[in-house]
Amino acid sequence: MPKKSMRVVIPIADEEGRRLSEHFGRAPYFAVIEIDEGKVVDREVIPNTSEHFGGYGRPPDRLLSLQPDAIITVGMGPRALSRFQEADVAVIQAEGLDVEANLRRFLEGSLRELTEGCLEARWR
Repeated sequence: MPKKSMRVVIPIADEEGRRLSEHFGRAPYFAVIEIDEGKVVDREVIPNTSEHFGGYGRPPDRLLSLQPDAIITVGMGPRALSRFQEADVAVIQAEGLDVEANLRRFLEGSLRELTEGCLEARWR
């Protein structure tokens, strides 16, 4: 069961925030979701301004500056996963691409922690 109050970040495919991005580092946006007492109390969509999109820094560094408690994602590369694990941020494996369904499952405690990075998550 998640903590009473927490910040969750989800890589999303568009500004509407309905669908997870299938690639963590190249997600065009991230949904930053504030949860209190098991309910979503605030939601913000921020652009991915990392070097993958012509900006600076890597996505984990950008997101760690937001002080998340958890990341819900389809998958991520081993370096990003390791970076979050070192910072004690839970990385949670999404089931499907529906953001609301994954948030509901997360709040119910039915999603599992991601323990291995995707080997195909290399720059092509």
